[in-house]
Amino acid sequence: MENMLEYKGKPLVRSGNTLYYGNPAESCVAMLKILSTRDDAEKTADRVLVQILSTDETLPPKDRMIKKTEKNGLYEALHIASIWLERSLNPSA
Repeated sequence: MENMLEYKGKPLVRSGNTLYYGNPAESCVAMLKILSTRDDAEKTADRVLVQILSTDETLPPKDRMIKKTEKNGLYEALHIASIWLERSLNPSA
């Protein structure tokens, strides 16, 4: 897709309060769900749930979650998501 937002070379797609980070054609992606926002000049993500999910659709939904955590702010959430996603995609690295 042209003009797709990327972070560290991987696609970043937003749907409402949920962001998906990574390529769905790979074995896993990160899902970042904004749980609360702070009202400053703009609405800023405050608490963000980060999950690394398997893209294997044959697994039941509860078994697709590989890791999860909650972070303060979108930057911290994207940072840990990028680390965990890279480790999940390249376990020997």
